[in-house]
Amino acid sequence: MPAAGTSEPLIFNSFHFLVFFIVVYALYRALKHEGQNWLLLAASYYFYGSWDWRFLGLLIASTGIDYLCALYIDRRADPRRRRAALIVSLGFNLTVLGFFKYFNFFADSLQTLLHAAGLQADYATLHIVLPIGISFYTFITMSYVIDVYRRDIEPCHNLRDFALFVAYFPHLVAGPILRAGWLLPQIVKPRRVRPDQIRDGLWLIVWGFFKKVFVADNLAHVADAVFATNGHASGLEVLLGVYAFAFQIYGDFSGYSDIARGTSLLMGIELNVNFRFPYFVRSAPEFWRHWHISLSTWFRDHVYTRFLLVAVRGKWFKKRETASAAGYFVSFGLMGVWHGLEWHYIIYGLYHATLLTGYDAFTRWKKRHPHRFTSKTWAIVARLITFHFVCFGLWIFSGHGIIKPLPAEQGRVAAMSSILRRIDDEDILQHFGCFGIVSHHEAHQRSAGFPPHDVHGAQIKAGVF
Repeated sequence: MPAAGTSEPLIFNSFHFLVFFIVVYALYRALKHEGQNWLLLAASYYFYGSWDWRFLGLLIASTGIDYLCALYIDRRADPRRRRAALIVSLGFNLTVLGFFKYFNFFADSLQTLLHAAGLQADYATLHIVLPIGISFYTFITMSYVIDVYRRDIEPCHNLRDFALFVAYFPHLVAGPILRAGWLLPQIVKPRRVRPDQIRDGLWLIVWGFFKKVFVADNLAHVADAVFATNGHASGLEVLLGVYAFAFQIYGDFSGYSDIARGTSLLMGIELNVNFRFPYFVRSAPEFWRHWHISLSTWFRDHVYTRFLLVAVRGKWFKKRETASAAGYFVSFGLMGVWHGLEWHYIIYGLYHATLLTGYDAFTRWKKRHPHRFTSKTWAIVARLITFHFVCFGLWIFSGHGIIKPLPAEQGRVAAMSSILRRIDDEDILQHFGCFGIVSHHEAHQRSAGFPPHDVHGAQIKAGVF
């Protein structure tokens, strides 16, 4: 989406961004900590405004409301007042996200319904544009307020530092979704850029561009050619197209993540690892521990785990396995709706919930036959099976051959495809990655002071989470 009133948005693989970052980095290295934070905040707002300056007010409003709500929650002992402030924060963020993300869907659906009933439906289309990065920064600020409400972290009292935490440009438009306990301390404390950080940052940037330009962009031509046949491709061609699409998506998303991490590391700020060779895993739950790790952890902590807490305390289910399976379907169902109100997104989510539930049952059966799945041959077979299950899920998600999208969704998919080629599509990226206990990220969480979630004193480890 071109910015309103600017020549072009700041895309990582553009000359505009190169000039922008060289200027910012030169000033950054010359300033002390306070000046660095002011510079990064101004640069982040300029970066976001280059996409569309009109949405800067939305970003600033979300930052201000969640900043005030967190301070209010921390200073109050009355549970009702604390809960009311939490509701204000969540209500604002979810209302804004829902309006921008779903208004066009409901408007088009209403028009289709009225036409089907033989009624004329002439209305002024508002053409609501989805602000870039809104799904990411709303999740970041909601997570921050929730963590303060649970007293897992202390609130940030410096508005400038909190605003930088929300708007920090390397992760603003497409993640990773960073927790306050990990990023805020790096913003608040003085930073010193080490030689090894410069070396590692440059390597991550080069490696990210390789995955984006040489892997993803070339495979995109193969996938597009197959999907453009509208069902006339042979079985072998479809399989080739699905393989190409799988590695194209990985190259795009992990490449962007590596560039973001490398750019940030040059400034002495470490972002979380977001992808760890997800196509070489041996099970569905292991896949979610390696694919879009920050998003999977967010949904684990704020949807799946909270559902289990309520279900166990309310004694909704007689068996732990049933509660875990219900948690998968609730969480993935919501994730599908979050992706977009289209059947192929919802089916994609329920498909992975089914995979995880099935793997739970397989794991219980395997424990009764411990010697059947220990060979190296089985490890290879398990990887192949998992990879093809994942590829089939990506085919479902793409919407090709499953259910045709509504006209509004077709336009959005076309726009998404265009932006994806330029590395930074927020809307597609948010569609991938859901659940799993992430050992690497978990270590960061614990070091940042996040306690494990308990149910009556017992740590939740239902199913594969």
